[in-house]
Amino acid sequence: MIEYLPRSKHHSELYLTQFGVENCIPGHFYGPAVREHYLLHYILDGEGVFEVGGRRYHLKKGQGFLICPDIITYYQADVLNPWSYCWVGFHGTLAEWLLKQAGLTQASPILHYDRDDMIYQYVQLMIESKAYIKARETRLTGLLYMLLSLLVEYGPAVPPSEKESRAEIYVEKVTDFIEMNYAQKITIEDIAHFIGLNRSYLGSLFKQQMNASIQEYLVRYRINKACEMMEHAELTIGDISRSVGYNDPLLFSKVFKKVKGISPKHYRAKANFQPQAAEPQEQTGD
Repeated sequence: MIEYLPRSKHHSELYLTQFGVENCIPGHFYGPAVREHYLLHYILDGEGVFEVGGRRYHLKKGQGFLICPDIITYYQADVLNPWSYCWVGFHGTLAEWLLKQAGLTQASPILHYDRDDMIYQYVQLMIESKAYIKARETRLTGLLYMLLSLLVEYGPAVPPSEKESRAEIYVEKVTDFIEMNYAQKITIEDIAHFIGLNRSYLGSLFKQQMNASIQEYLVRYRINKACEMMEHAELTIGDISRSVGYNDPLLFSKVFKKVKGISPKHYRAKANFQPQAAEPQEQTGD
């Protein structure tokens, strides 16, 4: 059986377009043809062939194949031992990246998964999701994420791209950590522990890539976020201070002035982000 789904209006990052299970008759084939979305087949039993880019793959139970958008493919069930398979069709801005994490690309389209029957179980749960009236689309998206997470977890190790050095990967992890946690009382030691590197080594890598220390980057990020918050008239300087990781408004004011060359109150006044009502008296410095 096959079920087709309308384009998702709420899950543009990743969404299902179709899914199903089929026991193929001997010699059943599809193509040569192209698809507009990703289509991942997983073989439950039997065998067959998949052709793409001039290559022919003989596949059997525990294997699968990925069809990428706008690529001509052909596949056919074996005449003597036709395959049965389940499949999911999907698309979204995250689809290519998630597949790449699982080791599946246009150049490497063959799936190997023989640990258990979880792929089939997830497709079965998609079929059974008809019982959900209001939350079906969200449930289907969640099941697709679960299925892909399985492939990522147990797929081949994906080496960094040639353009992405290990140092760049660590630096990106630092900046991501700061963006997610700048409002908390985090330390450089916390960041190094999260990433799993020696603090001095990580600091050296970061400075080489960013021309600034991790502490300098963290401070600038917090102050820039504070400047964005100045537009919200209902927030006092103290509110903003606490929201960017400074529980002491006086310390926040000193750091702000060091970075921007002007106090928070004067910055807000100069930018004409004036509070609608008088701010409570706080010790914020000048």
